[in-house]
Amino acid sequence: MLVDGVLGPYVGRLVSFALAVLTTFVCNKFFTFANRESGLTLPREFGRYFSAMIAGGSANYASYAALVYFVDIVAAWPVIGVAIGSIVGLAINFALAKNWIFRSER
Repeated sequence: MLVDGVLGPYVGRLVSFALAVLTTFVCNKFFTFANRESGLTLPREFGRYFSAMIAGGSANYASYAALVYFVDIVAAWPVIGVAIGSIVGLAINFALAKNWIFRSER
């Protein structure tokens, strides 16, 4: 709905990314890493988390783009690049969340 009418595909994608980061922040803070305390204020912790997710998202896209460009089978089947990029981004996002944002034990 936001992509079709109100925001267009580019702004809509940015809004969806921001909402996804907010959602995963809440899930990670209160479930995945609930036993860890960063020692940061909530806004600073979220800012750090947002930065980490941009890094993971960038790695996701870079992996996808490189595979589509350099690997013929991925160019023919881009979903392979999406899957591999997702795994790369996931690994980076989890590592940064665990070791940089929610790093200390309570």
